[in-house]
Amino acid sequence: MPDRTALHTASDAVTEWAFAAGWRLVRMLPERAAYAAFDQAADVIWRRRGAGVLQLERNQARIHPHASPQDLKELSREGLRSYMRYWCDAFRLPTWSPERVRSTFVLDGVEHLDEAIARGTGALMVVNHGGNWDHAGAWACLRYGGLTTVAERLRPEGLYQRFVAYRESLGMEILPLGGDDVVRTLARRLREGRLVPLLGDRDVSRNGVVVDLFGERASLPAGPAVLGLLTGAPIHPVTLTYDGPLAVGLVGKRVPVPESGTREERIHAITQGIAHGFEEGLRRRSVDWHMMQPIWTADLDPARRRSAEAPEVTP
Repeated sequence: MPDRTALHTASDAVTEWAFAAGWRLVRMLPERAAYAAFDQAADVIWRRRGAGVLQLERNQARIHPHASPQDLKELSREGLRSYMRYWCDAFRLPTWSPERVRSTFVLDGVEHLDEAIARGTGALMVVNHGGNWDHAGAWACLRYGGLTTVAERLRPEGLYQRFVAYRESLGMEILPLGGDDVVRTLARRLREGRLVPLLGDRDVSRNGVVVDLFGERASLPAGPAVLGLLTGAPIHPVTLTYDGPLAVGLVGKRVPVPESGTREERIHAITQGIAHGFEEGLRRRSVDWHMMQPIWTADLDPARRRSAEAPEVTP
């Protein structure tokens, strides 16, 4: 019988090599050819109708309840192309000049960030998996002198380290999800007046907060609300999309933090406010939401659904 550890090691090595080769090759290709190749790859994935594509359509159906099956298929096809555009951007972004980074990203509501940084309160931006979050982060580093965020550990470890190095090269401070003192470090950065963006539309920990999202129960991470309570920093949901050649971000209204109630009630209220902010942004343009995992409790596996559907704390 094959040694499973050896097989995993070999598989990890191949995966890391493939990404490293992709990074080099995509940078060498002419820009138009590179993006055309990623469009073709997206169409191949879409035609296979795998689990991720089907989940993407289920997620889009929550935002567009009156869409026909054909409409949802078209949304998922555009969504796959948007997702692969993100990857092509990611491979090429380190070669872009600061001028290109600045000129190709537009943030609607930037005054909210400017005010928070100017006042020294820091800003907690709760971002969706959409558009190009690396481009947004690179733009923010140029404008505000850096940021601190958290990255989920990937397998293999070498690939995770490559992504950390890539994002650090853009000016970001990267903390590993689940690492020691992550919350304490994030709180310190906010108190220092820095920008802290956190992805907030997928419950990686499987211990999130059940909220109403487009009329159904969904599980979102509790971390942003916990950090907001700890620091008092302003919390803004941010929806990232594309608009033609531009990467775009929409900063939502500041999420109110209740002054009374139990800790659990306040966390729920803040997380629900974040969900409402995502709803506003996704109604404007949902096709760039690269969410191919289940977040609504109706789509979760049975064991996780039972946990998520336990009676929740309401404000």
